[in-house]
Amino acid sequence: MKQFTVFAQGIVILLFMTATAGCSNPVQSVDDLKVGLLLSHNVDDQGWNQEAYQSILRLQSEHDVTFIVKENIHAPSSIRQSVEELTNEEVDMIIGHSHMYESVFTEVADQHPDTHFVGLNAHLQGDNLTGLHFEGYAMGYFAGMLASEMSEAGKIGAIAAFPFQPEVRGFAEGAEFNKGNDIKVIIEFTESWTDVSRALAYFRLMEQSGVDIYYPAGDGFHVEVVEEIKASGLKAIGYVGDQIDLGEQVILTSTVQQVGAVYEYTIEEFKRDELNTGNLYFDFQENAISMGEYGSAVPDDVINWLEEHIDHYTDTGELPHERGND
Repeated sequence: MKQFTVFAQGIVILLFMTATAGCSNPVQSVDDLKVGLLLSHNVDDQGWNQEAYQSILRLQSEHDVTFIVKENIHAPSSIRQSVEELTNEEVDMIIGHSHMYESVFTEVADQHPDTHFVGLNAHLQGDNLTGLHFEGYAMGYFAGMLASEMSEAGKIGAIAAFPFQPEVRGFAEGAEFNKGNDIKVIIEFTESWTDVSRALAYFRLMEQSGVDIYYPAGDGFHVEVVEEIKASGLKAIGYVGDQIDLGEQVILTSTVQQVGAVYEYTIEEFKRDELNTGNLYFDFQENAISMGEYGSAVPDDVINWLEEHIDHYTDTGELPHERGND
């Protein structure tokens, strides 16, 4: 387990082992905010955790805030230990960048009433607990519409981590709304965010069955799956961040979760003493979710068609199947 401290005065990163946590803290002004960030895996995972880390690097340059980052924190015992270490350093807030922090945060929050606990995609209730949730259904829905529109084989597939992911259900239902019985959607679950080998095995099975467009919806394996998709000359929808850099000929678009925007909102509301407790939800309307850059394979008329549906949803909250006859 490693700990990083990111100071607000420029980009200064100190890397040290947790055993050195007894070192003196930087002097803070009254307005300064100290935030602990717990990550389930490495900061350079090219996915979920890297997105969080890059987001706080941007935030620290714009706000009076010091981030203390702990990576590879996923076992309940390590979560409890990290909470104790961070509260000993008198952090104002602890952010857990995963739903996996939900139970421990709920358990320990009463013991630390001066610390606000925030969990991303974690259901939290309490006087010093806030859950932040990406509403993933709509982004998956629009991804499914695009995949079904672009598929030449009439077969598309999602390789996801868990059945509870709303974006996966959205992917299937968006595709089915757009093409009805003319599209076949295959979905497989790895039951893990990080099981690369199982995700790749599902890809190979789908490839053999004729699937030509894929949605690898797992932040710990999506990059590896996209690389295999690229090698096979097929297409994909990117996940978590804008993945157009993996190949504009293979990536049709990406479902982008704007982690930085949600964390900036959280920091600003907390500093104003206006951060609500309980569970908060973010979607296209809050500029927290967007579609990424479109790849070169997507024609302009298809982009315009999809963007019109996205704009309507952003303005009204109505998905295409809810619009009726305009």
